[in-house]
Formats: sequence, structure tokens, C-alpha cells
Amino acid sequence: MKTIKFYAVIATFALLSVSCVENSGKYKAVIAQRDSLEQEKQVSDSNYIRTLVVLNDIESGFSEINQNEKQIKVDLKGVEGSTANKREVIAAQMTAIKEGIEKNKAKIAELRSLASKKGKANIMLAQTIKRLQSEMDEKGVQIQSLQAELEQKNIKITELNTTVNYQSKNIAEQQNVMDQQKSTIKGQDADLNAVWYCIASSKILKEAKVVTAGGLFQSKKVMANDFDKKAFTQVDLRNISFIPTDSKSVKILSAHPQSSYNLVKGVDDKITIKITNPSKFWSVSKYLVVQI
Repeated sequence: MKTIKFYAVIATFALLSVSCVENSGKYKAVIAQRDSLEQEKQVSDSNYIRTLVVLNDIESGFSEINQNEKQIKVDLKGVEGSTANKREVIAAQMTAIKEGIEKNKAKIAELRSLASKKGKANIMLAQTIKRLQSEMDEKGVQIQSLQAELEQKNIKITELNTTVNYQSKNIAEQQNVMDQQKSTIKGQDADLNAVWYCIASSKILKEAKVVTAGGLFQSKKVMANDFDKKAFTQVDLRNISFIPTDSKSVKILSAHPQSSYNLVKGVDDKITIKITNPSKFWSVSKYLVVQI
């Protein structure tokens, strides 16, 4: 019997030790750092994916330019004495080449912008941008030579209309890129500031697996396993300062610094959680679990 009591005491001290570690400042700081690194990783992953998309667009652009350039050279061999229709086809091909060049210039500029957001210089990406710019400059010289050859064969490109079209399309594409970037930034911003709260009875919390039932010498564990996220309400931490519980008795089960909030009773004695320091309140956990 004494042996059983002895092991019970040891188990109790062990659990209390674990609880102290979980509530220590160092433990909470490590958790907060982990969440911060995860958020940085999400932003980095998004920029990485966009970089790959832009690189693919540039390579596809060069491929189309080269294809049109080769076709023009083939068509030019039999252009003498040909119909006006063939000359129009060649002119249209040249217009497509110029439009492709303008698109690639805009994409390379976007690539530089993405590279500048990486903080430390990415040597491989910088070399890639340098190679693409060199290829772009070389292609520009080749197209000027081809343009001169077209003029010698009396194939006129409507430069004024073409220039206006380039400018209009370039502006539209740049605006589209900016809109996409704004949308991406807005989405990233929303993700970085997203938090969740769940206010429910002990029974509902257990059913949703938000809380696991404790046994002898065991305390309840919050979100230890896969839990039902539908039980939570998502909000932006910058826009929420008061969370009504609609209850006269509450117990906050998740970890949040006590100095970052107050429990305020209304005239009906029902409690509202007043968040006085949002960044500190959500620093340890992005999920607020309240048992009523």
C-alpha cells in the first residue's frame, strides 16, 4: 500500500513539473518563435512559387519570340512579288514579337522585385536575372536587324498604333501584376493576423476533440489531437478587442498571458473577455478556448 502511495506521489510531481514547463516564460517564448517562423515560411513559400511562375512565363515568352522570328525569316524568302496578304502576315508576326519583348521586360522587372524581397541576395536568382536580361538585350538587337530587313522589302509596321498598343497592353499587364501582388499580400496579411476562438461547454469541447478528458492525476489537454476546426470562429486579431462569452462563469483553457486581458462583468453579470494587448495575448497560441 505504501508503495502505491509512493508511486502516486511521484506521478503527481512529474505532472506538476510538466505543467510548470508548459506555463514557463521560456516555453511560451519558444512557442511564439515557432509560430513566427511558420508565418515567415508561408510568406517565403508564396514568393518562391510566384518566382517560379514568372521564370516559366519568361522562358515561354522567349520561346514564342524565337518561333515567330524563325517563321518570319522563312516567309521573307518568298515575299518578293507575293500578295499583300502574306506581307500582312509577316507584319503581324513582327507585332507579336514586339509585344512578346515588352511582356518579357515587365516579367524581368517583376523578377527583380521578387528577388529584392528575399533579404539576403540570392546568388543563383541574381545570375538568372542577369542571364535573362542579357538574352533580352541580344534579342532586341536581333529584332532591330530583322525590322530593317522588313523595311527593305517594303513591309511596313504601323509603328504608332503598335507603340500605343504596346503601352496599353504593358500598362494593363503591369496593373494586373500589381493587382495580383496586392491580392497576394492581402491574403498573406490576413493569414498572418488570423486567430480563432471557441466558447463552449465542456461537453461540446470534448465532442469536438478540442479538449481531451483528464483522468486520475491527469489534467485536461487542449487541442492535443486532431480537433474539429469548425468549432472555432476565425477573426482578425487587429479587429477584435472584446469577446462576449454570454456566460456568468468562464474558464480559459488555452495559454494566454494574464497581463494581456481582463474578464469584465456586465450589468447582467455575464463575462466579456477584454483583450488589452492583442499581440501579446495571441503570442503563445492563435487559438482561444473558453469553457463555459
